[in-house]
Parts: sequence; C-alpha cells; structure tokens
Amino acid sequence: MSELKQIDQTYIANTYARFPVEIVSGKGSILVDETGKEYIDMGSGIAVNAFGVGDEVWKQAVTEQINLVQHTSNLYYTAPGPRLAKLLCEKTGMKKVFFGNSGAEANECAIKVARKYAAEKKGPDCFTIVTLWNSFHGRTITTLAATGQNHYHELFQPLTPGFVHAKANDLDDVIRVAEAQPTAAVMLECVQGEGGVVALDEDFVKGVAQYAAAHDILLITDEVQCGNGRSGALYAYMNYGVQPDIVTTAKGIGGGLPLGACLLGEKVQNVFGPGDHGSTFGANPVCCAGGVSILSRIDDALLADVREKSAYIFKALGGAPGIKCVTGMGLMIGILPEKKTAREVVDLCIEKGVLCLTAKDRVRLLPALNIPMETLKKAVEVIRNACAE
Repeated sequence: MSELKQIDQTYIANTYARFPVEIVSGKGSILVDETGKEYIDMGSGIAVNAFGVGDEVWKQAVTEQINLVQHTSNLYYTAPGPRLAKLLCEKTGMKKVFFGNSGAEANECAIKVARKYAAEKKGPDCFTIVTLWNSFHGRTITTLAATGQNHYHELFQPLTPGFVHAKANDLDDVIRVAEAQPTAAVMLECVQGEGGVVALDEDFVKGVAQYAAAHDILLITDEVQCGNGRSGALYAYMNYGVQPDIVTTAKGIGGGLPLGACLLGEKVQNVFGPGDHGSTFGANPVCCAGGVSILSRIDDALLADVREKSAYIFKALGGAPGIKCVTGMGLMIGILPEKKTAREVVDLCIEKGVLCLTAKDRVRLLPALNIPMETLKKAVEVIRNACAE
C-alpha cells in the first residue's frame, strides 16, 4: 500500500470505496497517475469537469477572480454571481437564482421554496412533495427522504417527513399519490443518474407537467447530473418540451469548483424574502467566475457535438457482445453488461487505461462534453472489449 493510501485510510472517514488509482495530474480528458500511466477519463469527476481537466479558459477566469478577491460573503455585491444568474435566466426563461455549494443544497432550496409557496397559497397542511422511485436527490436527511431508493434510508431514520414516491413512467400512479394528500410539488430527474442512468419517457414527463400545472402543483426538475449540456440540451427538461417552476443544478456548472444553483420560475420568483434562506459560500465569486466561463461556452455547436458523440456511443455499444442494453441520454450513458458485473468491467477498463463509473448494475459514462472524438473512440473500444471478454 502506498503512503498516501495508508494516510487516507487512517485519517479520512471510510465513506468511499475508492478505485485503486491515484491521480496526480491531467489535461483535457487524459488523467495521469503517480506512476506516469495515462487514463482516458470517462467520468469527468462524476459529470463535474465539463470541459475536462486544466481547461485554459476556465483557468484564466478562475485565476483572474482569485487575484481580485476569493470570498466576501453575501453581505456585499460581487460581479460573478449576478453575471452567472443573468446567463442562467436568459438561457432558461427562469426569473431568479439562489446559489449554494452543491446539488443537495440546490435541492434543499427547491424544497423550501415549494413548501413556502404551497403554505402561503394553500395552507400549512400542503407540504408533501412527490418524487419517483429510483430517484436520487442528495445525502442530507431531507434530500435522502426525497430520494426514492429505500436502501439509502435504512440507517438514517427518522427522515424528514412529507415525501412520497410514485412509479416512474406511470402517470396514473403519480396522480394517485399526489391526490392522496395535499401536494406542494412533484420533483423528478429527467434522466435518473444514480438510479442506473435511465431517461424518463417523454409522454410521462409531459403528462406530469400538464397535471401539475392544472392543479397548481409545482414542477421541480433536478438537473444536478443531467444538466449543463450533459443531455445534449442545456438542461434535460428542454428535451421534453416542458417548463418547470423550479430547476436545480450543480456538478458541471462550476467546471470543477463547488457550485449549486436553484432557478426560480415565474410563480415562485418572489417566494423568498431576506432571511428566508442563505449560504455562507453561495455565489462565491471564484466559483461563479468559473461558472460564467462554463455556461457561456455551452452553445448550440457544443450541444450538437454532444448529441453526435452520444449517437456514436449508442451505435458502437448497443447490441455489442456482452452488452444487454445501453441507456441514458447525451453523454450520460449506462451500459448493462451481460457476463460480468459493472465493477468487473470497470476494473478491466482501469487495467487498459480507461476510467469509468458505475450506477447500480451499470457501467456509467460521463465524459467531458468536449472529449475529442478520437479519444472517445479509443475508450469505447476498450469498454466494448471489456464487456465482451
């Protein structure tokens, strides 16, 4: 065991089953370990490094801000936060933004907004939020309660009350659950990431949106993993032709720095007043400078390139030997192996110099949005061979 791994196991909480790789440097979609071995990065920090490692435009934006001021708190104005909020609203049609540090914080904010809106409009008994089975919304006690996977709940009871789960792609079940008690909101991921990289059906998402609008139930879309260009649209809900009341996002928006955002639509833009919510590091100027750099470059040309690369992966791996199916959307892809476990495939890929992830029983791919096609093809060939062996 290396000295670093020994120190890690001695002093860091044992919450991660790490892969046996120590990353020391990288550039773009290539990472390098302590021995000098290179790897093609097909995980991008779990969909965080949107433009890969060491992106020069991002580095310049972040460095320039660090040289000005790294933090002031939200007691004062700094330029990057408002600039990023303006970009987000202009690109989505949403009206206002609350910044936090993570996807869980963004989802906590959405939950608070939904409950305050419903309490003021319908009364204090209207606080229930419907989420989907197989969903994942975070690891705080409240976002765990929102998550529709029982194994995440088992050790942490009692969870925050007020969340009920319905079947994905079953509109009748969503309506049944929503009508069983006063309901404030429906919250869903258009592509369920931690649930196995499964895209929801278009008719289902549209049906939920129509039902929610007709009953003044807020629609929240969790874009923490599937947002910021990952799906082939700026945000995954845009592939479905719906307009949420609240959108949450994080991961790729900061390009490698901790940043989360909760976007508020017309109905809820003025729900919060001073003191209703806050975050010490929210809208941190360095993180938001990085966010402006990322979001301003997710344009139509890049999104078309994401869709082209996605189509290549689906064609190359769909029906290939040792692969049962390929699921997902854009560059958020799940591969169900036929002969091996997902972890066994990932381990074989590591040996061959490709870093992949898992999600339940699937190999998960979340490469940088701008991964070169030649590099992507090399990685896909390694993954295909690993599944077939």
